[in-house]
Amino acid sequence: MKSFRIIFAFLLILAAAARTSIAAETETAVFGAGCFWCVEAFYEQQPGVKDVVSGYAGGAEANPNYKQVSAGSTGHAEVVQVKFDPAVTSYEKLVEFFWKTHDVTDGRGVAPDFGKQYRPLILFSTPEQQAVAEKSKAALAARLGKPVAAEIVALEKFYLAVDYHQDYVRRNPKDGYVVGVAIPKLKKLGLKLPGE
Repeated sequence: MKSFRIIFAFLLILAAAARTSIAAETETAVFGAGCFWCVEAFYEQQPGVKDVVSGYAGGAEANPNYKQVSAGSTGHAEVVQVKFDPAVTSYEKLVEFFWKTHDVTDGRGVAPDFGKQYRPLILFSTPEQQAVAEKSKAALAARLGKPVAAEIVALEKFYLAVDYHQDYVRRNPKDGYVVGVAIPKLKKLGLKLPGE
């Protein structure tokens, strides 16, 4: 009976270690850089990224919806939540890529979408992420010789957008916004186009 308890306890420890190992295989980053349809399409193609979903963050309104956020009445921005494998990529690399996705000196939004709901935004969830983002922003500002407009703020809560907004570029390659805005941005970044 005693050996059964020891074996059972050992199995419980192994199961807990396995759960911890699986959880440690992904980390999460949250970015806003204009319309989340585009930003989602950009990050889905980055090495080590496992999942990207569109949503809202950075404001005070609980459970905001697209109509409220797009009207600019909640303080939230359209953002994406990026789950990535830290063995393949790093938070630092994802932040460096963030700077390439938009005009870093314009805090009014990301063309052609302007307003607080489209502002460039890095939402950190740990002190380490905050330090990486701030160091990267300072280095970029020094290279440019001018201020970088993105806000770096603590993530309070991420609100998932409805299914209609998820994978929008991939599912709607002929949509006017996708054709006129997302596809040119994908081309400029050297990324694959929907359907490729």
